[in-house]
Amino acid sequence: MPAYKFEALDAAGKSSTGLLDAENAKAARAQLRAQALVPLAVTQVASAGTAGQGLQFQRRVFTSTSLAVWTRQLAGLVAAGLPLERALTALSEEAEDPRQRELVAHLRSEVNSGSPFARALASASREFDDVYRGVVAAGEQSGALGRVLERLADDLEERQELKAKLIGATLYPAIVSLIAIVIVIFLVTYVVPQVASVFTSSKRALPALTIAMLAVSSFLRNWGWAVLLLIAAGVGLLLTMLRNEVFRQSFDAGWLTLPLIGKLARGYNAARFAGTLAMLAGAGVPILKALQAAAETLSNRAMRADAMDALVQVREGAPLASALAGKQRFPGLLAMFSRLGEQTGQLPVMLERAARQLGTEVQRRALQMATILEPLLIVAMGAVVMLIVLAVLLPIIQLNTWVK
Repeated sequence: MPAYKFEALDAAGKSSTGLLDAENAKAARAQLRAQALVPLAVTQVASAGTAGQGLQFQRRVFTSTSLAVWTRQLAGLVAAGLPLERALTALSEEAEDPRQRELVAHLRSEVNSGSPFARALASASREFDDVYRGVVAAGEQSGALGRVLERLADDLEERQELKAKLIGATLYPAIVSLIAIVIVIFLVTYVVPQVASVFTSSKRALPALTIAMLAVSSFLRNWGWAVLLLIAAGVGLLLTMLRNEVFRQSFDAGWLTLPLIGKLARGYNAARFAGTLAMLAGAGVPILKALQAAAETLSNRAMRADAMDALVQVREGAPLASALAGKQRFPGLLAMFSRLGEQTGQLPVMLERAARQLGTEVQRRALQMATILEPLLIVAMGAVVMLIVLAVLLPIIQLNTWVK
């Protein structure tokens, strides 16, 4: 049954808005009149097969954080024994964002019309990716939707926590670097010329450091715009080339070889792969389908290609541990835990442990890198500022020597 958004007036002339289910717009208006409301506008918010298409051209309704919260709320309601339709109704009524309210109302109408929940989610594929829908479908088939949704919410929250810690570890060095660059550019392009111009009229030779700093200042003032254009053009060219799959895979492979950032990227992608695979396998999704879905969550194209190659080997009969062991880009820890899981018959549990351990290692490396970078950036900024100050002070010291 489709969902309709309405605006109506009550007997006191007060305007009210909301959502209701009806066979058509005429039936929706009849429901409003039966409630002593005068309908002003009744519009269908979604219909089967078209709602998902309409959402593709808008910004996403759920952010990563709000999706995790929404999934946790839905899991709690379903696990408490509330029917899925009533749980969606409650979430729709409690939603503060109108777009979220309409989306949940659409999902509820799809479920009311007899569609499985996973198929209803597929009509809004931009909001719910293949992994999300695959886990929900497995939960529906196994009859343990509440438990599966709880595990899905755990996975979303863990992924957000890991991403937040990585961003937090790199945010301070990034801010310090940006401020340092701005200060140095200001000193070189404005302060140094203003001070040095006092001594250029003396027709005496300036110190070599001052001359070099004036040359840098002159270059930045005259050609700084060209440097910015070159940087922008380089970034634009790189983004364009990254759209080519072959170049993107080679670029990502090279990224993994970087001393510090490469290890972080490798560990983050491996943790995400292991966590997704553990969740899907634990929900009862067939291993081949779970492997394909987990591979598609990898942001690094080189590691994604390795995961897809491992999928081919598993399809041909190779154990998962052997397929992963032959991929050097994946940490050996993942293959080891996979082998233990296959030997003990507890593959999802072992993969989850691997994901947790890899995630912890990524956090440790990120914090270690931030701890090292902070003093290095401060020292580097201090050295540059010291050179600029010396470039200004040396002519003053030289002038005092001449006066004496």
